Amino acid sequence: AEAPRLAAAALGSYATYASEVLHPVEVSAADEAHLVKWLSKRLGTAIRPPDLAAEGFRLIGGRLLPGDTSPAALLMYEDDLGRRLALYVTRSEGQETEMAFAEEPGAQAFWWVDGNLGCALAGDLPRDQLRRLAISAYHGLTEV
Repeated sequence: AEAPRLAAAALGSYATYASEVLHPVEVSAADEAHLVKWLSKRLGTAIRPPDLAAEGFRLIGGRLLPGDTSPAALLMYEDDLGRRLALYVTRSEGQETEMAFAEEPGAQAFWWVDGNLGCALAGDLPRDQLRRLAISAYHGLTEV
């Protein structure tokens, strides 16, 4: 039951914040050190924004969100065309999962549970491109 909620939370957060012109994030990427420290402290585990620049997306910032069982972090990315991605990260006590796909009108998400983190990358991109970005996000969050 946790996994579908994870995808739904990511898709809902994407729908809410990706279209925001002035306030898509609370803390901009210009203050990334503060953003990482703040979100890691609130989630109770170290996270770092994955570098998706090789795929054409740069971090624009992030925000804290309520989650089902703990706070959640939302990291927002944007490409040169103005397309946005939302990476939703929260603590998870669930069983580790393979990457899975979810969609709703206007957006898709790839989600997974790894260790103590539940994650989902949401956006309105072709499925194969979003999958490549989700794999990069997964590696960026979990590899040192």
